[in-house]
Amino acid sequence: MAAAIKETFTNLVDKFQGHSEPTLRQPSAEEIQELKEKYQKAGQDQVFSFFDELSQTEKTQLFHQLTTFNPVRINELANIALNPPKAEQGPVALEPLPEVATASILDSDPNDLQKWYDEGLTLVAENQVAVVLLAGGQGTRLGSSQPKGCFDIGLPSHKPLFQIQAERIAKLQLLAKKKLGKDAVIPWYVMTSGPTRKPTEEYFENHKYFGLEKSNVFIFEQGVLPCISNEGKILLETKSKVAVAPDGNGGIYQALVTSGVREDMRKRGIKHIHTYCVDNCLVKVADPVFIGFAASKQVDIATKVVRKRNASESVGLILQKNGKPDVVEYSEIDQETAEAKDPKNPELLKFRAANIVNHYYSFEFFESIENWAHKLPHHVARKKIPCIKPESGELFKPEKPNGIKLEQFVFDVFPMTPLEKFACIEVRREDEFSPLKNARGTGQDDPDTSKQDIMDQGERWIKSAGGVVVSEGDATGVEVSPLISYGGEGLEFLKGREIKAPAIIEKEE
Repeated sequence: MAAAIKETFTNLVDKFQGHSEPTLRQPSAEEIQELKEKYQKAGQDQVFSFFDELSQTEKTQLFHQLTTFNPVRINELANIALNPPKAEQGPVALEPLPEVATASILDSDPNDLQKWYDEGLTLVAENQVAVVLLAGGQGTRLGSSQPKGCFDIGLPSHKPLFQIQAERIAKLQLLAKKKLGKDAVIPWYVMTSGPTRKPTEEYFENHKYFGLEKSNVFIFEQGVLPCISNEGKILLETKSKVAVAPDGNGGIYQALVTSGVREDMRKRGIKHIHTYCVDNCLVKVADPVFIGFAASKQVDIATKVVRKRNASESVGLILQKNGKPDVVEYSEIDQETAEAKDPKNPELLKFRAANIVNHYYSFEFFESIENWAHKLPHHVARKKIPCIKPESGELFKPEKPNGIKLEQFVFDVFPMTPLEKFACIEVRREDEFSPLKNARGTGQDDPDTSKQDIMDQGERWIKSAGGVVVSEGDATGVEVSPLISYGGEGLEFLKGREIKAPAIIEKEE
């Protein structure tokens, strides 16, 4: 029985390369020899080129790293990447998603929106809703050495992205408790990458999980794949370490299984999951309207989109491709298709559903991960990868791309989803999407635009509640703490009051 369990675990690790962190016990000589033969048969024995000159600790580390990869599978992926199969010939049929699977916050019946909100909030109150955060990104482009979620976009409160999102969860739990009269818990699963896991864990601990219960915050790590040379060989970063790269945000599916996240969801009775990227400062975490919409449609996957600004905006679009739900990048669409008008409303583009990586999943869908995860494609990124020359042991810093990194995208699973199990809802960009991508001063998707989008939203909320916002010069906007209002509700106490911008509303007073 024990042998069978061990074999099952080994097969799982082979299938989902690189998500396990075994205790670093010293391997036996037999185990080392067996692993060497495995890599030798796969033609990848160069990873052992310097094994004999390593210290015992280094040998142990390399052994355990290599056991998390299946070299035969790596060869298969490398071969597909370096010798891609010819694309299917024939016409590509693009159509918007069917109307029955779509809705829009912009023009839906207010009664439908209220119905979805009530249903979603009830599911939150019944502890059936969880959140998975994609937080593997580093703040390198922002000029920060910390994970992107730690970044301070310059709000009056100086709250980082992690705190803003944590407080939205806390407020939604309170709204749900008020609705049903019992404590509500929204577990928060934070997926990091190798470089961001430890600093993320330390940041949450140092900030006492931003008021959330530690037991309801689960920080885990996406997988990695070896970096491959242009000749299909696994590259060494050092003599005792394989060069690896995160497996992309599509690694979420494997990581949910191997990290124990899915099992934790199962034990908690989770039925509905919201997934989003950490860099969207306006994200409505576990949005009840979104959850209620998706649950009412009884779909496996739903996605939020914003309306494409114009025909030339560089965004991926969610649509039907040959009758299947898919994301098509702007570079794949010709000008005529991009500029096509909606036959039912000529003022709108026919293809306007811009992807913002904001998705819903049913837990039932997550239960099927093993059936399709190995079928997800791997995308190639050609990179300059510093590595050790296997023939000399010298460090090589290339001046042009010398290898590839393999990654998966979270939306790669969409085409595998039956059309009747997929839905899409359009939301207002100014209320729900402001990504932080660029360094300050860029003028687009940077800390200044993120800050201003939150401040502008707060001002709209206050005016809608009957408050008066007075601005002088460039000093505009009001920051409304998520602990005061999740989505503009509960601000009646500001009716008739005059607020001088820039301001921050943190208390009801």
